[in-house]
Amino acid sequence: MAIIYNILIQLTSLVLKGVALFNTKIKKGVSGRKQTFPILKNNISHTDTCIWFHCASLGEYEQGLPVFKEIRKSYPNHKIVLSFFSPSGYEIRKNTKIADIVVYLPLDTKGNAKKFIDIVNPQLTVFVKYDIWPNFLNEIKKRNLKAILISALFRPDHSFFKYYGKAQRNALLAFEHIFVQNETSKTLLNKINYNEVTVSGDTRFDRVYSQLAQNNTLDFINEFKQDSLCVVAGSTWPEDENILIDYINKKASKKLKFIIAPHNIKATQIEKFCKQLEVPCIKYSEKESQDLSKYPVFIMDTIGLLTKTYNYADIAYVGGAMGTTGLHNTLEPAVFGIPVIIGKNYKEFPEAHEMIEANGMFTVKNKEELALILDKWIKNPDKREYSGLQNLKYIKKNTGAVVQIIDLIRI
Repeated sequence: MAIIYNILIQLTSLVLKGVALFNTKIKKGVSGRKQTFPILKNNISHTDTCIWFHCASLGEYEQGLPVFKEIRKSYPNHKIVLSFFSPSGYEIRKNTKIADIVVYLPLDTKGNAKKFIDIVNPQLTVFVKYDIWPNFLNEIKKRNLKAILISALFRPDHSFFKYYGKAQRNALLAFEHIFVQNETSKTLLNKINYNEVTVSGDTRFDRVYSQLAQNNTLDFINEFKQDSLCVVAGSTWPEDENILIDYINKKASKKLKFIIAPHNIKATQIEKFCKQLEVPCIKYSEKESQDLSKYPVFIMDTIGLLTKTYNYADIAYVGGAMGTTGLHNTLEPAVFGIPVIIGKNYKEFPEAHEMIEANGMFTVKNKEELALILDKWIKNPDKREYSGLQNLKYIKKNTGAVVQIIDLIRI
């Protein structure tokens, strides 16, 4: 199986180089990986003691951030190396202060793994969730280096638990300890004879709860919202926007305003949505020297401000589950004590099931169901406040993962 895996990695390298000719995102990853080893060699000396954090993408980075912060605080003299596999993580967080060096993770070949570990020689390695790379982890195990996996979430259909997943299963043995989100994940690991497991929960709860202690003010949204009720639709895809558009056209006004933060901020996609609007709208990129208060719809054609934007929401809609792209982060709005609406495809997201059960979140299949739940919450402030409070209680109840993880880390 290991031989097949290594052949597939080599083939993947060739395929990515070909696809990069036509895909901007893939091209960034291919080009960025070429710079990884020069960056590491130029910034790490043989006297440095390093800690390595690895995240697949931006979501895993946000998930691991509260743990990263505590490690950085506990080991201020260590050099922190942060790696991403995806351009969507690297490009947004390449200048993060949590790390001294930020790079793309090279493809998981034996040669790349040996070279990477030769340079970094991490005293501690922290992987987030389930971005497991066998050659890198086997190299760590071979050298008896300390590694942990945090916020892991496993399902029976993952390759680790299949007959063909031997290489992936063996990679898990490189982790000195795995911190999982739930009992199901622990049980699955136990069944493959991995027992160094702690059910610590999801570090995302600690991450989002810490947002309440930050300054979430956005002056331009203050100007836009005024005293109106505001619905924020975050990380939307066309499938989400298709069920929102009718309601916005019928109900948007000075008293009821909408902020749309699309996942894809390409100008062509945003223009397509704007053309469907029958009410005035203003985009973030056009806001300067405009009287924002007169617009009922605001389009966030920018990134990095969604979390703070949820602070201004009375109701949130979170995209991704109306189609098949995957539900986006519902905890970010929930922590502000507001009710949340999502689409119908949320099966693989345990927090969605739990917030729906607590009556803080509602799922809709079409524009008619969306209109019913929005009308209910808009017309009944008490019901809206109750649902929002259920979400905040849920967040508070599930914090504490970071403390458990840090208590078990000693380097």
